[in-house]
Amino acid sequence: MSAIGATRGENVTAAGVIALLENGRILTTPVLRAAVDRLAPPMDTIAAYHFGWIDHTGRPADGDGGKAVRPALALLSAQVAGASAETGVPGAVAVELVHNFSLLHDDLMDGDEQRRHRDTVWKVHGPAQAILVGDALMALANEILLELGTVDAARATRRLTTATRKLIDGQAQDLSFEHRERVTVEECLNMEGNKTGALLACASSIGAVLGGAGDADADALEEYGYHLGLAFQAVDDLLGIWGDPATTGKQTWSDLRQRKKSLPVAAALAFGGSAADRLGELLAADAKNPENGSLSEEEFAMRAALIEEAGGREWTSQEARRQYATAIGALDKVDMPDEIHRKLVDLADFVVVREK
Repeated sequence: MSAIGATRGENVTAAGVIALLENGRILTTPVLRAAVDRLAPPMDTIAAYHFGWIDHTGRPADGDGGKAVRPALALLSAQVAGASAETGVPGAVAVELVHNFSLLHDDLMDGDEQRRHRDTVWKVHGPAQAILVGDALMALANEILLELGTVDAARATRRLTTATRKLIDGQAQDLSFEHRERVTVEECLNMEGNKTGALLACASSIGAVLGGAGDADADALEEYGYHLGLAFQAVDDLLGIWGDPATTGKQTWSDLRQRKKSLPVAAALAFGGSAADRLGELLAADAKNPENGSLSEEEFAMRAALIEEAGGREWTSQEARRQYATAIGALDKVDMPDEIHRKLVDLADFVVVREK
């Protein structure tokens, strides 16, 4: 993915993006912690563990809760509307709460035991607590916005609830794919648009809405975030098969272990040819024996090689570039300061150009 950033040469400044993310974290974390403190015990401490603020024994930890891309987008979108970054803080916090609701539930449904190099909540505290804390975070997200009591807050809440519903739709689609022999590329893109694109779209517009932006500008910012989400997910799908565990925090071949029909898989099957035919045979056998989890490391490596040979890896890399270009093009529909436009482009580069 480095070719995306390379096209902009010296305009991409890693230090500037890191400072942008850090500013988002500084502004939102105190409000996020205060929101989590509203939860009844033990949900408050379990949520704090999930965010990386404490370890499994309750002692303070130095986890940062992720890259803070969504908060940064929310704060920047407020500035697009001519408001201060602080205006977007409630929106940033609300989006983070919904995002982490989804992570808690997805980890349980997917059986993931590690997130950010630590045991997941369901692994430490049990499935019931993971479900409860996730539900509580989603409720808190709407509470944070609605207690502002403004017309713009109501508009922002409407966008957030729509994005949340689409996110849940996407997870349901993702789970259903695991029990099918194959899915089309179009189905996969629709699922990923719901599961990943919808919330990034909301993050990219919610600050602007809180800042009084009109629907046309908010919709254009959502378009930017939606396609950025699809680009992000395309890269994530590559990492899910070929990513370095030291970077991803997950097992090798993690998506293959979970039988995910991600973009590289769907694209490989669509191309046809001997490698695609062999891959299709293996996936058909999986569908007939869904409880078979005894594949060896060599078999996972062979499947990854078949996907690459069939063209799924290269097509997905190109799709990430296409979605990135569409996202950047959407910014031209909004009148905004050049500095804010540049930051949104730089942030998009950071999201899409990731180590594989």
